[in-house]
Amino acid sequence: MPNSVAIVTGASRGIGKATALRLAKDFSSLTLVARDEARLQETAQQAKSLGAESLVIALDLREPAAADKIVNDTLGHFGRIDALVNIAGAVPQIDLFEMTDAQWDDGMALKFHGARRLTIRAWDALKVSKGSVVLLSGLAAVAATNAAIIALAKAFAEQGIKDGVQVNSVSPGAVMTGRRQSFFQKWAPAHHMSVEEAIKKYPEESGIARFGQPEEIADLLAFLVSAQAKWLTGASLRMDGGEFKGI
Repeated sequence: MPNSVAIVTGASRGIGKATALRLAKDFSSLTLVARDEARLQETAQQAKSLGAESLVIALDLREPAAADKIVNDTLGHFGRIDALVNIAGAVPQIDLFEMTDAQWDDGMALKFHGARRLTIRAWDALKVSKGSVVLLSGLAAVAATNAAIIALAKAFAEQGIKDGVQVNSVSPGAVMTGRRQSFFQKWAPAHHMSVEEAIKKYPEESGIARFGQPEEIADLLAFLVSAQAKWLTGASLRMDGGEFKGI
């Protein structure tokens, strides 16, 4: 889309980076947000080779002032915002009863409040462009934060119907990212198996054929912020290779 701008948070690695590179094919400009500036610059260079100009903003979305900087810098640099894809943050892959208050607060501060503040701050620009928002949730063992994100997206979508802003959420299943690889490197020895054995065992026990790839989630996110998906709003889409067996 000519003269179109997408903000992608968590764009330094994993699903966020894959999404930024996928959107580089559809949007003329990207704002890339994460804490790791060096990795963001790598993403920006790859996005440039795909045809998109990038603005790199390295900051921590836990900080209340982050949303203002992202939106102000994006509007100052590109003049508009057409899509916002909230990916940054992850809930710890640990037992509910083992999570500390600090871990709960950290998960909410980045994944929930970071996305909430940024969406609110970008809302006026999205109203002008009749733009799109996606919030990435998840299917972690500790799912309370993810459930809150789905509910938040639904609330934004209700307002979006009045304001012309499309909002959806996506819940990825077991995607093989660097973070998941690191999890298995810690989990496998504690369960007396090799990392390779653990990675092989998980899909079998979860009832799926294989792990998902970041690029597959990125393709879905790209569709959700495309013109072809404009009538789809208020939805929570689950992409998990069939792991969820409910109806």
